[in-house]
Amino acid sequence: MKAQLFFLLLASIHPLVSQPLESYTCKKSPNALKIDGKLDDAAWRLAPWTKDFIDIEGTSKPKPRFRTRAKMLWDEQYFYIAAELEEPQLWATYDRHDRVIFHEHDFEVFLDPDGDGLHYFEFEMNALNTGWDLYLAKRYSDNGKADDGWEMPGLKTAVHLKGTLNNPTDKDKGWTLEIAMPWSAFNRGPRPALPPKNSEEWRVNFSRVEWMLDVVAGKYEKRKGLKEDNWVWSPQGVINMHVPEKWGKVKFIQ
Repeated sequence: MKAQLFFLLLASIHPLVSQPLESYTCKKSPNALKIDGKLDDAAWRLAPWTKDFIDIEGTSKPKPRFRTRAKMLWDEQYFYIAAELEEPQLWATYDRHDRVIFHEHDFEVFLDPDGDGLHYFEFEMNALNTGWDLYLAKRYSDNGKADDGWEMPGLKTAVHLKGTLNNPTDKDKGWTLEIAMPWSAFNRGPRPALPPKNSEEWRVNFSRVEWMLDVVAGKYEKRKGLKEDNWVWSPQGVINMHVPEKWGKVKFIQ
């Protein structure tokens, strides 16, 4: 009873708590996709775009400066994700796998196959196509620890740049990306690593980390004294992606 009263009070002073979750119907692709970052496979026309990303805390916060949106497909081997990121300053220097990618601009994927807030997965990538894959048996707030030694075997990723990387002398348009995550990679926890059944729902969210940049000695540098922006598909209500019950719902259909 006390917990219910607490959340009612919190909702009255913080309307983001009651903000509805996003949802998406993920269609089955008629054929395997070529992962080159260009989003020009005919199958992508079957997949609608998500709503434009908003601030991680919700609609009460300022609208993101740049547009971000995603789309999804699946087949018997892979969960396919595409994203389009408007970006006038293409910047990425991390080129080693499993670096902490969000210390620069990045795109992130969070997946909880059975939606119980346990045994979930995270993947981050940048415009250099450098990735960081993580597994968490439970969230950080429950004393969980990220296992970044976990790898996603069979993962395919690619980026396509609409501009020039790390060049402050011009204005870029942005970048697109494609990800193919094999179902066999989700081999932790009680759920078998199999493709979803028809109408099965997963909890999924996407995040984009964006930094304010200055040009110093001809190179991009993060603006001192400012934190990153966090733009997401389904708002968390707090500046914390590790609240799986606030992730969106993706329904897989044949």
